[in-house]
Amino acid sequence: MQQPDSPVLRDIVLVGGGHSHVGVLKRFAMRPEPGVRLTLICRDTHTPYSGMLPGYVAGHYTYDQVHIDLRRLAQYAGARFFSDEALGIDHDARTVLCRSRPPVPFDQLSINIGSTPRVDAVRGAGEHAVPVKPIHQFNDRWQALIERLTHHHPRHHPGRTRVAVVGGGAGGVELLLAMQTRLRGELARQGRDPDELVFALYTRGSQILPTHNARVREHFQRTLTERRVELHTATEVVAVEAGRLQSASGDWHNADEIVWVTNAGGAAWLRETRLVLDDDGFIQVGDTLQSLSDPGIFAAGDIASQVNHSREKAGVFAVRQGRPLADNLRAAITGRPLRPYRPQRRWLALISTGDQSAVASRGDLYLAGDWVWRWKDWIDRRFMARFTTQLNDLLPMPAHQGKTAKPSRVALDEEESAQAISAIAMRCGGCGAKVGASVLSRALSTLEPFPREEILVGLHAPDDAAVVRVPPGKDMVHTVDFFRAFIDDPYVFGKVAANHALGDIFAMGAEAQTATAVATVPQGLEAKVEDTVYQMMRGALEVLNEAGCSLVGGHTGEGQELALGFAVNGLIDAGGDSALTDSILTKGGLRPGQALILTKPIGTGTLFAAHARLGAKGRWIDAALTHMCQSNRQGAACLREHGATACTDLTGFGLLGHLVEMTRPSGVDAELDLAALPLLDGAEETVAAGILSSLQPANVRLRRAIHDQAAWVDHPRYPLLFDPQTAGGLLASVPAERAAACLSALHALGYGQAAIIGQVHASGEALEPIRLTDGSR
Repeated sequence: MQQPDSPVLRDIVLVGGGHSHVGVLKRFAMRPEPGVRLTLICRDTHTPYSGMLPGYVAGHYTYDQVHIDLRRLAQYAGARFFSDEALGIDHDARTVLCRSRPPVPFDQLSINIGSTPRVDAVRGAGEHAVPVKPIHQFNDRWQALIERLTHHHPRHHPGRTRVAVVGGGAGGVELLLAMQTRLRGELARQGRDPDELVFALYTRGSQILPTHNARVREHFQRTLTERRVELHTATEVVAVEAGRLQSASGDWHNADEIVWVTNAGGAAWLRETRLVLDDDGFIQVGDTLQSLSDPGIFAAGDIASQVNHSREKAGVFAVRQGRPLADNLRAAITGRPLRPYRPQRRWLALISTGDQSAVASRGDLYLAGDWVWRWKDWIDRRFMARFTTQLNDLLPMPAHQGKTAKPSRVALDEEESAQAISAIAMRCGGCGAKVGASVLSRALSTLEPFPREEILVGLHAPDDAAVVRVPPGKDMVHTVDFFRAFIDDPYVFGKVAANHALGDIFAMGAEAQTATAVATVPQGLEAKVEDTVYQMMRGALEVLNEAGCSLVGGHTGEGQELALGFAVNGLIDAGGDSALTDSILTKGGLRPGQALILTKPIGTGTLFAAHARLGAKGRWIDAALTHMCQSNRQGAACLREHGATACTDLTGFGLLGHLVEMTRPSGVDAELDLAALPLLDGAEETVAAGILSSLQPANVRLRRAIHDQAAWVDHPRYPLLFDPQTAGGLLASVPAERAAACLSALHALGYGQAAIIGQVHASGEALEPIRLTDGSR
């Protein structure tokens, strides 16, 4: 997790990953503003570039060629990336309300979420049509559409499938031609007749592409005719049902698939805010891109409507608003005058025809041909390179990192100035480094720990320590874990840290009872420190409460980096005098003939090492965090139910290290099938690139435990045996005859990549206890 060079004084929050916001991130990356923290809230990690989306649909580009990796771009910019969806604004509290996380405070807010299809305006369209916008969701819909059209039978005419596109603007025409190119090609590759597909275009206007000149319209009219597209002008669609649509004249038109590319509007949640909206639900902004009703909130791209400069919705405006938006956000946060942005009256539109040919349109200008496509391709690739391939050549972190911190230009009041001076001054050690009592009490005041009757004195009591009763017939299980943040989202980090700490308790077969937290938080204004503590502990508490574990206290101090750990107490049925009960799962319980089961995929060490170096794709990190936030509680119970006799959770020592810890006290050998290892997406790629965790060299020293180790060093999965895990899965041994049932049960519980990865054998003559195989060979 990158730490700012100076204390955080102000927060700029960006809602949405549209073209304007990627420009803002890039400009702040190249010229950071000391004391200002950027946070991007977006539900999707990869955002498509609209200019290349038709080429992707037509099959000319790959997914990664047309998508900007927002998590990676935010990492480069030193911004926090919160993977979530904004659902509202609390104007009084100055926070953004999100779907699945605590509210996010802001000092300046910018909204760039694009438009939303108005399918609710036409009966049945929401249920039976595929909307193209918002385009961040279109890929899943498009892939499903390809699957249906190339593998399913049509409803109406055997051997013919009708595809209807509703919307006669440039977007609808361009998308139809791209879809036609791709789908006909797919059928031809299957040895089928491409003429099985019949395309129809519906528009309520009297002509297609109404905002373009006559020669451009004639070109596309001719192209549609040549490609045998049925064109229905002056045909307003008023209703949609399964397999057909109805026009305003009352006629019904058959259609096996319906794609919706009509005008869109603003997101519904904006209507519940105080923002002034136009008739279509877009945020009305002035020349400085500030909301007419709240100057602390900006908007850009399709979601914004500049009242003094009415323009159609086009990606070119969103791209060009990036620079003035960044400049005005910077000016607003530092108390300087804002500058007006006046969009151009005319702009160049390059519209593709699906087959690597395109048309240039600007005012009365009309140009067409394959060379226009090559021109468009060059422009689009150059734009994308600024956010993709050029990042590959950069240092692991922004160039400003490590330089002497510049003084902040943020305007502060008297009290804030005193706090800022204190935050950057030489800080005290010892108890002087504790977070202030008022800050801590405010941050924790709304947190409600899981109630347990054994808690006599808990979190919200003013006493110096917690008092907890040990229930009769129970033994205590104790563990402690602590590490610094490796991601920039304190809420998600709190979840992972709590899951990591609870793993030891569940692996032993115990239930979690209480937890005591220890945290360090970077210095800053009290409000910023308070929110960081709250976000982190809110995430942790959700995990603890779900596990039935009560947070009873802790200690929070200041430090250079965000860090969190827990001392967790658990309960297990008591055994006899100084004896272990049978319900305790220890590492020494492996038995010959048992199967080894791993409940989660491995690879967190290499992936987050790559993330810190801008070498991991955002979707890889998303998937890894999903697994890290998954509790081991149900998995542990499932393993016990299926006769597990030994168990451990995978953490810093990696798979091999933890397995060696199990074989030694058990007096057995073990065999691992490298082909069977469940891996996180991207782990093999980052390992192959030589990106390894800093703990990897220490773990590799255990290679001497591998029989015939030299024969396996070149195997692509070999390095992952030593990869340290954070909040990893459970490694357990179960009777071989029950392994398949156990695995099925784990899958049903949500451990979708749980796998049988090896076997336990009686100790052999070889000194090395671990043998490797590759079942795929």
